[in-house]
Amino acid sequence: MTVGNVNVSTLLWIENMKVISSSSSSAQNTNLKTRLLQLECHFTWGLRKNDTDLTYLLKRLEEQLNLDLGGETGVPRTYSYMGFVKFLLGSNTEALHNFERSVELTKAHGNDCDKLLVVAYGDLAWLHYYMGHFTECESYLNKLSEIKEKYPIIPYAEVLGDKGWTFLKFSRRYYDMAKVCFSEALKLDPDDSEWNTGLAIVLHRTEPTFQDTPNSNPIDQLRRAIDYNPDDDVLKVYLAIRLLGQKEYKEAESLVEKALEQSPEHPHVLRYVGKYFRGQGSVDRSIALLTKTLEKVSSTAFIHHQLALCFKKKIINLKKSGRQHLEKEEILHAQEQCINHLETAVELNPCFVIAISELALQYGESGNVHKAEQTFQNAIEAAKKKRDNYHSVLLRYAEFQQYCMRCEPAALKYFTECLKINPNSHEGKRCAENLEKIAKRRIKNNPQDGEAFGILGIVYKEKGEKQQAIEYFEKALSYVDNEDYLCDLSELRLSLQ
Repeated sequence: MTVGNVNVSTLLWIENMKVISSSSSSAQNTNLKTRLLQLECHFTWGLRKNDTDLTYLLKRLEEQLNLDLGGETGVPRTYSYMGFVKFLLGSNTEALHNFERSVELTKAHGNDCDKLLVVAYGDLAWLHYYMGHFTECESYLNKLSEIKEKYPIIPYAEVLGDKGWTFLKFSRRYYDMAKVCFSEALKLDPDDSEWNTGLAIVLHRTEPTFQDTPNSNPIDQLRRAIDYNPDDDVLKVYLAIRLLGQKEYKEAESLVEKALEQSPEHPHVLRYVGKYFRGQGSVDRSIALLTKTLEKVSSTAFIHHQLALCFKKKIINLKKSGRQHLEKEEILHAQEQCINHLETAVELNPCFVIAISELALQYGESGNVHKAEQTFQNAIEAAKKKRDNYHSVLLRYAEFQQYCMRCEPAALKYFTECLKINPNSHEGKRCAENLEKIAKRRIKNNPQDGEAFGILGIVYKEKGEKQQAIEYFEKALSYVDNEDYLCDLSELRLSLQ
């Protein structure tokens, strides 16, 4: 629920802030607060501290500045963003320095930069208000009023774009809002290279590759963004990764070659090329490239996670080779490397839910089931707290129960729970496949296994294949009494009337 530009959680947070100033009148304070609530800046965008790991976010922003990423407008934006994170961490003096640095760098671009200053001026007004500097607060509010008089038609594309980048970097939970912001900014300025890049990135992150077609939204938008940003080699690798799924191998390889030729030392390019090689099946090549990247940015949890996935793939490949008894030492080494990189990723980013759950699964694979169970509980707790990737944790926990604990009832429970969260997701589809395999194996061993037919009923119901689900539930009920199957059957029959 929103009030003006501010959502309710932000309003409650604002009301709870303690602004102490014996010299200011209540009327002045109320007037300033009313004006502040109308601003577009980090303080009014409803960014909740519990939705991200602030310390890790700060590390990423500092890395971005060290690598000088973001272009002429991106660097001032990063300083502004860092200022807000510093404020949330309780460092008001450092926050003030970062906001002021953002303004300084923005003004260095030239005279026509007023719209680019809206967010930083808003942040400064809020920070001075919070610190009890009411004169400075009013000064920035007046500067913003002057900009509004000069450019009365709002919203500004510059502000929408800034908001989109903020949501994109803050948390996965804000990706949909980022998508809206970039789309709205592009309606106002369709040819802006930054907003086209932002939309391409958020579509790449939110829309699964298995749903791609040759002209899907992510692929089209990545091509468009590359047209506007021909030197952005990260975008080229993103597109290459998606083209792998379309079996457009020649174009994908060409994009990767160009990216490596133009940016052979760029850590972001290298890490995504590493991901590309893993997807292509060149695991050793990916490991070599990602290891090289770690020499430049060792504090990146993403790279350690990618390396762990490479070693996991290597283990699978070695086991499939049929020579695993000969490759035992290499398998153990790969397993050790996989766990080490996952532990480092989690240490660097304690809220990295996917890495925590993968680490738990690897503990189980290595035989340390007690540590695996404990780590899974941590992953489940973190996923619930962040309200993110819970279904991914359930999938891995179900696999742990099935393959490490050999507990099929628990595996069925968690596969089913994960399937029902989102049947069309990658995780949902994997759960459906696993449930179907288990059910069909059981029916082969016992053609009167009512529970197995019930499992198939659930799978087909979640797939949306109602008639097939009805048939399976009817067969299940002919062998067992089960109220859940009966309810599902009744619901399906009613939906078809």
